[in-house]
Amino acid sequence: MPDPAAAQGAPSAPPTPPVPLTALLAREDLGLRLVAGVPRTRGADDVRIQWVHTSEMADPYPYLLGGELLLTAGVLLKDPEMYAARVVEAGGAAIGFGVAPVYDTVPDALVAACERRGLPLLEVPPQTPFTAIARAVWGLMAQARLREVRRVSEAQQGLANAAARPDPVPAVLQQLASRLGGWAVLLAPDGSALHVAGRAPSREAREALGRLARVVSPEPDGEGPADDTAVPPSRAAGGSQAEPVTPAGTTRRAPSSATDTVGETHLAAYALGGGEGLVLGVAAEGREPGGHTVAGVAVVLLSLLTAPHQGADASGRTAALVRLLLGGTPAEVVRDLGPGPWTVVHGTRPGQPDRIAASALGAALGSTLVDTDGETVRILLSGDRRIEPQPGWTLGVSAPAAAEELDTADTAAARALRRAAATRVPLARQRDAGLGELVAPDEAAVHARTLLAPVADSPALTETLRVWLSLHGSWDRTAVALGVHRNTVRQRIARCAALLAVDLDDADVRMELWFALRYA
Repeated sequence: MPDPAAAQGAPSAPPTPPVPLTALLAREDLGLRLVAGVPRTRGADDVRIQWVHTSEMADPYPYLLGGELLLTAGVLLKDPEMYAARVVEAGGAAIGFGVAPVYDTVPDALVAACERRGLPLLEVPPQTPFTAIARAVWGLMAQARLREVRRVSEAQQGLANAAARPDPVPAVLQQLASRLGGWAVLLAPDGSALHVAGRAPSREAREALGRLARVVSPEPDGEGPADDTAVPPSRAAGGSQAEPVTPAGTTRRAPSSATDTVGETHLAAYALGGGEGLVLGVAAEGREPGGHTVAGVAVVLLSLLTAPHQGADASGRTAALVRLLLGGTPAEVVRDLGPGPWTVVHGTRPGQPDRIAASALGAALGSTLVDTDGETVRILLSGDRRIEPQPGWTLGVSAPAAAEELDTADTAAARALRRAAATRVPLARQRDAGLGELVAPDEAAVHARTLLAPVADSPALTETLRVWLSLHGSWDRTAVALGVHRNTVRQRIARCAALLAVDLDDADVRMELWFALRYA
């Protein structure tokens, strides 16, 4: 089912694992009771909560991002049918209805409306404050994140140890299959299985995995599969997306990874580097958090292990590094890097990313060219590829550039990262030059410091102003993004207006402040 928040252009889900509704219902201290809304075709464990939001508006739709547990006491509940319909339309995950002080019980009309729409409805007892529910959700999210980080870290260590064994490729596949609880296979360009590990899935799942392998394989079209593991690439995974048509004998552009689902089995295929046309296929019965990151580490290791020798491109990059270390200038060695195109990615995450986290991000994006200064991770990727958001990270991505333009691409990635952070989105890409690109960065920075000087000593004020402007002056969305009450947002914005001595209702003022915040 499409993500309602994404369909509306709303920010993506927060970089924390969603909480199953069953985990919240299991908290005896909260006393929550499910009174309606979970369809018979699925259970409460399939309902995932990504946010908690309290609202007493008659129509909550404008204030929802999707995935919320919406808490209300029904102060302005006039039309339960419309209310439930609007929550579903906004992508809300569930409603928590407080039975005090307005109602003694959950209204029957609301129960019936939620039941018809499959919208979970929870009864919140009088002794349970809404803040206690929000605190419980954030606590469950923190626990899930910690489990995910530990799982990924242990998997990385296990894969690294496997790669050091005398039979590294089978060992890495066995370790990957064990960590993901499924099946791992290394496929040759013709679709035949070179190595397998784990319990094989159904024939239908293997055939679908063969289709995925052909989706990511850069082999010339027109070559048939060698066995039932691969099938003709007439359509993409699951038959939902046609592949690009290319002339016979030519090499088509292919994505680096593809996913599909057959029944309860989740499938993924990853193209290995090294120019050998090998593909890693994975089939697992569950989609565990961090699984894509673990598979990404295996992709990098297998790419290194299966490369028969250092190719010309790798030799050139090594030569470029040596010449730089011996005192060469970038202009002298850039031709050794290869013509590209190259893409630069900048990334940050809560807390300071160490080198293990940076390497994991690089592995997930398919590159070993990773560096970090303790605050920002910089990754260099060869080729023109589509970069997707990564859980827990905020990314800025440059446009593909030639080797001679890497400095410009690096600057563009940094600007994209600042824009992603300001607008609270997980990934932002380089945009075409706008008005901000016409001003020298140093001059823009001086102007920004001067304009924002009255609020510069208060990070809370500047961040609130940044988020508020990025969300077009929405009090409720800003409050959700910052995790504060909307009255707090109003007070901070009023304080900003007073200190800056400006009218924030003036569009020109807002534009100038937004420009300044980009360079602050």
